[in-house]
Amino acid sequence: MKEKTKLSDHTIEELIVKKNKLKSAVIGLGIVMFLACSTLIYLALKNGNYALITVAICCLVTMLPSIIALKKFDKEIKSKKQ
Repeated sequence: MKEKTKLSDHTIEELIVKKNKLKSAVIGLGIVMFLACSTLIYLALKNGNYALITVAICCLVTMLPSIIALKKFDKEIKSKKQ
């Protein structure tokens, strides 16, 4: 099993590559999540099943860990450049 490495153990180039991969994954997943949530909200309003609105909003919360990881990458890259 691979050991987890800290962000500080990576070089700036490795951090930038990993950040760009994560960023593209977040953007792709974000687009899919937005379309799915929009569909859920539309169906909730059309059918009168308002519980689907709650599900749609809660689905967006699943993006938070990825966004937090992106901010950690930015912070580590900024600290290594100084």
